[in-house]
Parts: sequence; C-alpha cells; structure tokens
Amino acid sequence: MAESEVKIRPARAEDREAVLAFCAHTWEWGDYIEFVWDEWLSDPSGQLLVALYDDRPVGIVHLRMLSATDSWQEGMRVDPAYRMQGVARRLSLEAGAEAIRRGATTTRLLTEATNAASIHLVEQLHFRQVGAFAPHTARPVRVSPRHTYGLEEPILAASEDLDDIIHYLDVSNTFPAVGGLYYAGFTGYRISDTLLKEQIQAGHVYLLRRWQRLDGLAIAEPREGRQEKHLFLGYIDGTTESISLIAYALRRRLPEMGLAEVRAAVPDLMMIRDAFTGAEYEWSGDIFYTYERGLV
Repeated sequence: MAESEVKIRPARAEDREAVLAFCAHTWEWGDYIEFVWDEWLSDPSGQLLVALYDDRPVGIVHLRMLSATDSWQEGMRVDPAYRMQGVARRLSLEAGAEAIRRGATTTRLLTEATNAASIHLVEQLHFRQVGAFAPHTARPVRVSPRHTYGLEEPILAASEDLDDIIHYLDVSNTFPAVGGLYYAGFTGYRISDTLLKEQIQAGHVYLLRRWQRLDGLAIAEPREGRQEKHLFLGYIDGTTESISLIAYALRRRLPEMGLAEVRAAVPDLMMIRDAFTGAEYEWSGDIFYTYERGLV
C-alpha cells in the first residue's frame, strides 16, 4: 500500500464498527475509544479524522482545540494490518492542517515512553519533547488533629494571589522543565494567565506559604472517572519538602471532598518523584512524554 493511496476525511457515524474492531486489542484490557467515540464525533471544538484505504477505515485521530492557539492530538490508532505504511503520518499531518485552519499556532500530543514507533514518527514530523510525567495514585489518609499539628497546610488561592503565582512560576525551575503545562487527565494545557484565573476561581489552586513567602503550589481538580470520582493533580511546584507536604495534605482532604483517590501527573524529575514517594503515593510504572510542534 502506498501512502498516497490513503485518504483522510472527517469520521462518520457509520465508521464506528470498523474502527472499534481494530481498536479492540490496543491494550490487554481493550481501548477507551468506544467510550469517547460519540463525544469526539460531535465535538464542536475539534475534528475526528479517519484514514481510509480502499474505502475501509484503517486509522483515526482526534484533533481538539484547547484554546484559540493551542491544539491537541489524541487517540491515534492504526489497524495492525496497515501499520508502518504511512497511515499515522498522514493522520498527524492532516490533524495539524486542520488545527491551522482553526487558528492554532501549536499542537501537542502525549505518548508512552515505551512506544518507540510513535516517538520515531513524531520526531520525524519535527515534534520536540517538552515534558514527561509518571502517573501516581494515593488513597485517602485519615489522621487525628494531633498528628497534623505543626505541619504547614496549603490554602486555596484567591484572585489577589495571581501576581504572586505568576512571579513564582517565572523563576521556577520546574515550570520550564515540564513545558509549562498543566494536565487534566491525559490532556496537557498551557499554563497561561487565563488558565490560572479560571483555576483560582474554580477553587483548584493550592498554595503553601512558609516563612512568609510562597514556597509551593499545586493545581488539582475533581474529575469524574468511569469508575469513581477522584482528584486529579495536574501541576505541582516547590521545594521537595513543600511538594511532599502539599501531596500529603491533598490525601487528607479527600474524605471531605467525597473523592476516592488522588491521581497525579508527577513530573519525571527525581526531586519531585522522591517527594511523592515521601507522601506515600504509588507509581503506576508508566512514563508519558509530551511532544510539541509549532504550526507557523
């Protein structure tokens, strides 16, 4: 099969059965595409694309606009019988073209660190790695007040804290090391003034002040999973001790939030991973890389 024989078009409802058939064994447990198909198909902020060979669906990718200028590629799947024949390349290029038509100047995507084929492809397409995270989880911890006495507690940020937060991130070593991104699930959002304002207003930004100065911060939001509600910790910054204090405090707050666990996109930096180990979080064993490409 020549790459030129592959056609790309917006997905249609009638493509569902064929697509889910070649997605059935993506992982040992299957795939999540069946759960998001209808949402992606009708997504006004993006486009679900399908690759066709001889009028048969052999690949898909979803392009989503996260802001006026930032786009995200996700759900890249290719029928095993048609891999290594340029299908994924064509899909990624068309997703980038669609992003440009929608006004995007940047596109990003996530891939597992062990997915050598995907990494080779995106690097050939001039994506560059801008961050990496290791998923960690932790269940609630219940301790009596006497066990927390003397521990600094993170507080929710208020609108008047915005300038202090921006200054903190401007001089942070962690912020550029993670590409300046905040994760909500497996989607990376650029941390902008607008995002910070929205997250502060929503009550998702936690600050730890020590010695009369800002010494650490986190952005974490409640999310609804397919099985249970959880708190997703998508950005954290600070000294090792401050990060550990914030991570542990979030575990203590789970019961009052009515949430089952914390799921954290922990930056793959030794200092931060050590801090989460100290707060008794468990690593899934996976690492994910985030790649970025400018579109103009």
